[in-house]
Amino acid sequence: MNESDNQVLGKEEGHCYLPDLCTQRNVLAIVLMAELVAIVYTLARFVSEGNFWLELANTSFFLMWAALAGAASLCFVRPFLARSSLSTVTLVAFAIIVLITLAISEMAWALGKYAAGQGLAGTIFPDDHGALLVRNLGIAVIIAILILRYFYVNFQWQRNVEMEARARVHALQARIRPHFLFNSMNTIASLTRSNPERAEEAIEDLADLFRVSLSDSRQRIPLKEELEVSRIYQRIEQLRLGERLRVRWLVNDLPMRALVPGLLIQPLLENAIYHGIEPLPEGGEVLIEGFRHKNQMEIRISNPLNEDNPQSSYSGNQLALANVRQRLELAYPGKARVDVEQTPGKYRISLFLPVVENEE
Repeated sequence: MNESDNQVLGKEEGHCYLPDLCTQRNVLAIVLMAELVAIVYTLARFVSEGNFWLELANTSFFLMWAALAGAASLCFVRPFLARSSLSTVTLVAFAIIVLITLAISEMAWALGKYAAGQGLAGTIFPDDHGALLVRNLGIAVIIAILILRYFYVNFQWQRNVEMEARARVHALQARIRPHFLFNSMNTIASLTRSNPERAEEAIEDLADLFRVSLSDSRQRIPLKEELEVSRIYQRIEQLRLGERLRVRWLVNDLPMRALVPGLLIQPLLENAIYHGIEPLPEGGEVLIEGFRHKNQMEIRISNPLNEDNPQSSYSGNQLALANVRQRLELAYPGKARVDVEQTPGKYRISLFLPVVENEE
């Protein structure tokens, strides 16, 4: 990944390494961690003549209020810290944790004084104000340092994984584009003398195609744009192969606003033409079908095989197939796959990927 990509990534995410504590999953994790801390703390200070369950209930009550109040406060301030510096995020989060601990300690002390007349101050509620504040603030400082450090390390790890994934995507796309450019230029060169008008049309199509595929710096593009790129490529090859090439599109069921990695279908169509149609003297038909299955879509690309040497056609598809597989795994980890089916005289590739709609 180049420097500009890092700058863009940093600008989008800032230095707010705090996770989204508003989600149910994170709230549940906070509750479980608070209860684990309560159990460990109670075991550490428990004496044989005491009541373990009463001590645990007392500690859990305090820690649960502190944890949930802290999570709610960090959830509230997180959007305001999105563009803040690392030191600002750390100081604000640290101050919130400490102040909430102090506030709940004071509430517990006040409640203990109120309950003193009922004979509960020495059992459930604390009766030493100074010791209560020092103990709770000390624990809060230690826990705040540990948990903020954990949040920061986890944030940096996720960020590095994302940057590495983006760099791999750029590298994989860079391997496709020169190959496609060379093939397209060869097609145009073959038409320059025999049919200058068609060569001019092919150059215009090539310019339109590369304007889409090269100028768009987004990681994913709408499926409609990807299909347009593939159709432009089809027109370029149509000029070279003429009636030998027939492409049938049955993609009306696909969600056109769904976001997909750029140059996903075009390299597979290119392989279907070069390794399936071109070796056949009479040519053939490439069939592109699209289906939607609830939150998943399927794209099939089928082409005829040369009966005399079907293995050659199969091996010629391996580079593009491996490339597409890697980019799908990077875009949708564990949620997409590529299936290959080869039968006598036919070769078919099926792409299965989740539907991620474009909200714009």
